[in-house]
Amino acid sequence: VQLQASGGGLVQAGGSLRLSCVISGLNMDYYDIVWSRQAPGLEREGVSCINPGGARRLYADSVSGRFTISRDNAKNTVYLSIDRLQGEDTAVYYCPAPKVPRNCNSGWMSRNYAYWGQGTLVTVSS
Repeated sequence: VQLQASGGGLVQAGGSLRLSCVISGLNMDYYDIVWSRQAPGLEREGVSCINPGGARRLYADSVSGRFTISRDNAKNTVYLSIDRLQGEDTAVYYCPAPKVPRNCNSGWMSRNYAYWGQGTLVTVSS
């Protein structure tokens, strides 16, 4: 299983980004995918989760209203659009997946996911 996040970069506060996560080795029709981030000096935190069909989309309170998760199963890709970037969004962003599909059920934000890939760094400048 491989999950490759991309799309990060240096962005001014107030700007926007779209991150992509290309996934291989998983049947996208069955797996929920999470976006998680780790800021310098802080623990990793889940920020958004999308279920296999895309109808169930969950967000951490800290990003609700600014982050939008989506997916294109035909392209094996999950996206995270980020608007109105803030300094607190500076982090490495990952797109982990569970070993067993969970449908973004309770605990998605802090679950120990089985599959991780390289993250993508987002740096927000003031």
